Amino acid sequence: MTISSALAEIQSNIARAAGDDGRLSSDVTLIAVSKKQPDDRIDAALQAGLRIFGENRVQEAQSRWQHRRATHKDLTLHLIGPLQTNKAADAVALFDVIETVDREKLAASLAKEMQKQGRQLDCFVQVNTGDEDQKAGITPDQAVEFVGTCRATYGLNVTGLMCIPPVDEEPAMHFALLKTLAAAAGVSKLSMGMSGDYDTAIRFGATHVRVGSSLFGARPVEA
Repeated sequence: MTISSALAEIQSNIARAAGDDGRLSSDVTLIAVSKKQPDDRIDAALQAGLRIFGENRVQEAQSRWQHRRATHKDLTLHLIGPLQTNKAADAVALFDVIETVDREKLAASLAKEMQKQGRQLDCFVQVNTGDEDQKAGITPDQAVEFVGTCRATYGLNVTGLMCIPPVDEEPAMHFALLKTLAAAAGVSKLSMGMSGDYDTAIRFGATHVRVGSSLFGARPVEA
């Protein structure tokens, strides 16, 4: 399947799921997860009209997107992987949206860099809805207060919440939890749902879905 045909199928699924939630497909933003994808697939995605991409690592994203910014001025790049504070400057310079704000030290670093660089990026707070020790994200019981701290103390433009449900649990319960937390925190955007469950996420109110393998195919095996 080509990226163009995969995109058409995904867009159809998004429209159907959004309709089930009483929304339009335009209410849902598709983020193409381009991490570790080879150049030919990235170029095919651009050729198909995609302009919103998600990356996990700052350094990898720099090598992939800095030069493409020159020819694609309408790109929107989301950081969807954990961010170390020592990479905050590079992240603010490259990305348009940071989806993984999950601790106060990072919020402070991002605020400092945005002020220094004269850039005001939209931010999402990542919530560890499954309380998994190995996974990044603020705990659900701290999420609402943390959104308030990011806004009031650091002046971050927190517009939404993001989650990655545990792989061995039904994702719907995590999507429902994130929606409840977003309403309590006064944010309107929900980044939830990936290739295997984005249609379910949309039915629970997702405004952003992060789709990789369903769009690009399996990532190349590293040697």
